[in-house]
Amino acid sequence: MALPWKTLDRFVTEDEGTLELRQRGQGDFIISLGSRVLMNSRAQRSEIALGELGCQGLKGHPGPRVLVGGLGMGITLRAVLDLLPETAEVVVAELNPKISEWCLGPLAELTNGAASDPRVRVEIADVSDLIRTAGAARFDAIILDLYRGPHPQTDRHKDPIYGSRAIERTRSALKSGGIFAVWGENPDAGFQARLASGGFSVRCERPGKGGYRHAVWVAEKKVARKSEKTAGRNENFK
Repeated sequence: MALPWKTLDRFVTEDEGTLELRQRGQGDFIISLGSRVLMNSRAQRSEIALGELGCQGLKGHPGPRVLVGGLGMGITLRAVLDLLPETAEVVVAELNPKISEWCLGPLAELTNGAASDPRVRVEIADVSDLIRTAGAARFDAIILDLYRGPHPQTDRHKDPIYGSRAIERTRSALKSGGIFAVWGENPDAGFQARLASGGFSVRCERPGKGGYRHAVWVAEKKVARKSEKTAGRNENFK
């Protein structure tokens, strides 16, 4: 007989409704928004794959700098940290301070305290703002684990995260050869095409072998030719 869910905390967001953290038994958590379950601690394979695919090339890097968009339960962050050296810097953008509190509190056991790791700095901010203002402080990897991934109805030009203009800004915020890894519920051919035309070599992974399989895009920033580097000095990504 399944144990009943216990509500540990809840708060009402400005636009989306009521966000709740619930638990039943040891290590079994869900985060829900209204009637929709956003995250389940028993279903982690795509989040783990996202973190691993985004950082697999940084194991031997002397001091990698990584941006993670969306803290969630901290599952993706844990996968990122497990691949990075002690000299890494990981910036996490999270819109809701309550999520950060949950990851430092009742959810910490899931990730061995990923949110309190000394390599991590959590910013209560929109990840698109951190990408836009990166300037010369570029990242070796940008990893987006947002509960709304790209989809066929995404505005192909104006979407602040997945549109072509946002992809240009993300490319500018990455170092040469940097990785842009994105989680999505389902494959989206339009998003993949925008990445390819925006200066990335890209593939879409479907982690797992059975059941519902989410999408993970792994896009590598192509090395710019000299003429592109010169032109890039005058680009305006506003």
